[in-house]
Amino acid sequence: MDTSESSTEPRTPKAEQDDGGPRGWRRFAMDTRPLRRPAYRRLWASTVVTAVGSQLTAVAVPKQIYDITGSSAWVGAAGLAGLLPLIVFALWGGAIADSMDRRTLLLLTNTGIAVTSLLFWVQAFVGLESVWTLMLLLALQQAFWGLNAPARSASIARLVPADELPAANALGSTVMQTGQIAGPLLAGALIPVIGLAELYLIDALALCVTVWAVYRLPALPPLTAAKAGSAGLRGVLEGFRYISGHAVLLLSFLADIVAMVLGMPRALFPQLASETYAPYGEGFALGLLFAAIPLGAVLGGLFSGTFSRARRHGWMVIGSVVVWGLAVAGSGLSGSLWLAVAFLALAGVADMVSMVFRGAILLSAATDEMRGRMQGVFTVVVAGGPRLADVLHGTAGSVFGPRTAVAGGGVLVVVVMLALTAAMPALRRYRV
Repeated sequence: MDTSESSTEPRTPKAEQDDGGPRGWRRFAMDTRPLRRPAYRRLWASTVVTAVGSQLTAVAVPKQIYDITGSSAWVGAAGLAGLLPLIVFALWGGAIADSMDRRTLLLLTNTGIAVTSLLFWVQAFVGLESVWTLMLLLALQQAFWGLNAPARSASIARLVPADELPAANALGSTVMQTGQIAGPLLAGALIPVIGLAELYLIDALALCVTVWAVYRLPALPPLTAAKAGSAGLRGVLEGFRYISGHAVLLLSFLADIVAMVLGMPRALFPQLASETYAPYGEGFALGLLFAAIPLGAVLGGLFSGTFSRARRHGWMVIGSVVVWGLAVAGSGLSGSLWLAVAFLALAGVADMVSMVFRGAILLSAATDEMRGRMQGVFTVVVAGGPRLADVLHGTAGSVFGPRTAVAGGGVLVVVVMLALTAAMPALRRYRV
């Protein structure tokens, strides 16, 4: 890391030196210490720009496919077309990120994503109306994203000290969650005004800002010489062997799988809005249900000063997953829409805490030569878990009813997480 980056770090205010931390209300506000470090600030700023821009494309692609076909089945097929490249290239991208300069990899992949967004704009601008072209571009975009995400996440540990990793993760996760709320709302407002094609162009221009921010990062070469074949299949398999040999890393992945696969109820939101909460207005209820979890996550991020300085990272993961399960179960048992939304918002707060500390564990418990591969697996788990949950909850909702399926999933999260904690003590013993 370029040592000049840290030389400009401001001195800690006296009010924060007396007892090692901020006083008063500042203890509860988001911990922004990582933003004092220029290199991390550039990486974070690039995330701010693309968090909204990427959501414009995420809305535009299914909207365009539906406009062409009039079929939701084609929209679903497009989602699957993007998932496989994401999984394959995230695993491979993690191995590549451990064998080359991560800054260079970020430059190449962000440029690739920007070019793909520009191609999205071209096909919409000329009125191509080809679903297969859209699916091919989506697969290409997700492949670039799969290569990009592990390098971006793994770089954080080289830009901030270990004690600031939870704060850095909270800053990044809050921005991404905010983008998931603001992006779709902005897309809905812009489409009638400027048209669908221009959403792709805005995303492409935003990505140019990202490329410039990444260009200004310090070089991030491997700290140790890369082994032969480490960027190929052998490197990917070494990553899985590394996880199997480190219980705390394995448990951090299992915690996310348990929470997302057993407890993510979004597939049942349309049925709940149509049946359980129909008196509130189906469209109104559906919007609130989908917005509740990300809104809770954003609130959790804004007040992350309450937890980002915790040192028992393992217990923070365990506790947040248990709270997630209880909150999801509470939402399923709620006959009131507002109570269900409140429980889902609480689940969103718990999810933010879980993301922050699982991310911190992956960056601190793994060596730098393995961080890219750990982030590659993390990307696959985060992308794949909710999709498996959609299948599981959709089936359970059809058999048992939506409220029973939601509540039952939440209870299963609590039971399975506590069983894992009792059977494998590594996570509860982990602290920094």
